[in-house]
Amino acid sequence: MSDERKNRWFNSGVALAIGLILSSLIFGWFYSTSKRGDESITVTGSAKRRISSDLVVWSAGISAEAPQLSDAYRTLSANVPKLKQYLIGKGIPEEQLTVSSITTTAVKRQDANGGETQEIIGYQLTQQIEVRSVDVQKIAQISREATELIDQGILVESKSPQYYYTKIGDLKIEMLGEASKDAKERAERIASSTGNSIGSVKSAKMGVLQITAADSTDVSDYGTYDTSTIEKDMTAVVNVSFAVR
Repeated sequence: MSDERKNRWFNSGVALAIGLILSSLIFGWFYSTSKRGDESITVTGSAKRRISSDLVVWSAGISAEAPQLSDAYRTLSANVPKLKQYLIGKGIPEEQLTVSSITTTAVKRQDANGGETQEIIGYQLTQQIEVRSVDVQKIAQISREATELIDQGILVESKSPQYYYTKIGDLKIEMLGEASKDAKERAERIASSTGNSIGSVKSAKMGVLQITAADSTDVSDYGTYDTSTIEKDMTAVVNVSFAVR
C-alpha cells in the first residue's frame, strides 16, 4: 500500500474520531442542560396576621309557655317589647334590632317512662331579637348581662355572639403576596445549600385560608372560620414551584 493511501486512511480515521468526540461532548452538554432545565423545587410559604373582629351578630330569645295558646301569646307579646327596650336602654340603636317571627311548639304530656304522648297540655312560644353591630365590645358585654331580665320574670335566653371580620378580601390579597415572598425565601435557602439558585416560577397554587381563634392550632383541609372569638389569627398559604439553575 502506498504512503499516500495510508496517510489518507489515517487522516480519515482521525477526522472520524474527532467527530465522534465532538458529537459526544455536544450531546452531553445538551443532555445536561435539558436535565437542569427540568429540575425544580416546590416549597410552601405562609403568612399570619392577628385580626380583631369588626362585626358581631347576637341573638336573644324570649319564651312563654301556658296551657292555652292565647295566654302564651299574651305573655310573649308583653315581654318582647321589654327586652327590646332593655337593649335600647343599653345603648343599642333600634335600627340594629331585628325581631323574628314567632315559633310555636306544642307541649305534650309524657308517659310514666318519659316518652312523649299525643296529648297536648300546653304551648311554648319563642321569639328572637337579633342584633348586628360594629360595636363589638359593647354587644359582647350586653350578651353576658341580658339574663338579668330573668329577675323580672322574663324568660330570656342569650345565645353566644358570632364575631366576624369584614375585610378578609382585601387582607387576603396582601397576605398572599407575603406568603409568596416567604416561599421564595425558603426556596432560595434550600437551593443555595446545594450550590444552586432558583429561576422563574413554574407553578403556584393558593392553599385554603385558615381563620382560627387567637393562638389556636386547629386547622382544616377545607379551611376554617372561627366566629366564637373576637381576636383571631388569619393564615394564608401558597405552594410554589421554582426552576433550579
